[in-house]
This record gives sequence, structure tokens and C-alpha cells, in this order.
Amino acid sequence: MLSLKNSLAVLKKTNALLEGHFVLSSGLHSSKYIQCAKLLSHPKLSKEFCKSLSQKIKKKFKKIDLVLAPAMGGIIIGYEIGSLLKKETIFCERVNGKFKLRRGFKIKKNIKVLIIEDVITTGKSSLECVKLIKQSKAKLVGFACLIDRSNKLSLKIKNNRIVSQIKLEVPVFKKKNLPPFLKNIPITKPGSRFIK
Repeated sequence: MLSLKNSLAVLKKTNALLEGHFVLSSGLHSSKYIQCAKLLSHPKLSKEFCKSLSQKIKKKFKKIDLVLAPAMGGIIIGYEIGSLLKKETIFCERVNGKFKLRRGFKIKKNIKVLIIEDVITTGKSSLECVKLIKQSKAKLVGFACLIDRSNKLSLKIKNNRIVSQIKLEVPVFKKKNLPPFLKNIPITKPGSRFIK
């Protein structure tokens, strides 16, 4: 498995770890952003990341029938992890602002589903995926991601069921509570949720 030090080195080498003033898809502000698309643009390096994550997933979750990824950020990672775990992998996508299963994808009743994302910060996308699992009367196994930026205050995912390649402690701020150093940096909105 890749160590934290080596994982961070890969993020820096691929320019996936960005610094500045970012508005995350949750609407929260941050001084750091993980652009996983930059990591994924280097297949050899990202494969090592995903391989390491898949080993952690196998240790934590004994039985998985299906991998579910939210579009956009989770699709490639979902495919890679599904391939490594030898599991069927599907994705959901936003239709009128809500996640839906399209393209003939279905979640069968009573199967065990793992949700996978690129980065989890507030867990909003993951929690929306949980609704699809419940509607299908399937069972949630847990959550996995390349980068876990969640904290106990911002994430409503119980029982510490997040498996990640890296856990990063990066503070996030509401617009009305920005620290002075962040107020002076121009804002960037990098997430796919802002694309219309």
C-alpha cells in the first residue's frame, strides 16, 4: 500500500493538490483543493493510488456486490476500483439537480453496495447515493474515496465507514466566516456541480 508520504508526493507531482481560494461544490470555502482529474490524467500513478485503496477496501468490507459512483468525479475511480475488486460498477448522474440511475443501470434488491468518490468533504453526494440504495431496497456497505476531507462536524456518515487512500485535515469555511488571509485571494470554483 502507498504510504501517506508517498500518496502526498504523487498528488504534488501530478499537480492535483492546489492552493488558493476555492469554493467547493458544497458551497464551503477552502484554501486547498484536490483536483483528482489531474491525478487521473496520469494512469500509471493513479493506478497505484487505486490499487492501494482497493487493498484497504478489501480489508474493511468483507462482502461487496456492486460499486456505485456519483458522476462526475467518481466515474473513473469507480471503474478502476470495480475492476480491481472484480465487481460490477455503475454510476448515477444529476437530472434536474438530483442523482438518478440512467442508462439502464439498476441496483438489485438486497445486494451490498459500496459508494465510491474521488473526494469526500461534506458527504453530500455520498448521502444522495444512499437514497438511491434505499429506494432499491439494497444494503449500504460503506463509503470509499481517494481523499477524505470530511470531519465530524460536516459529515453525517455514521460508524466511521469511510475508507480512503488519504485523510486530509483541511479547514473549510462558510462565506460569512472567511479568515482574513482567504478574503484577499481571488475565488476559483473548480467542482463539476457548478457546470450548467
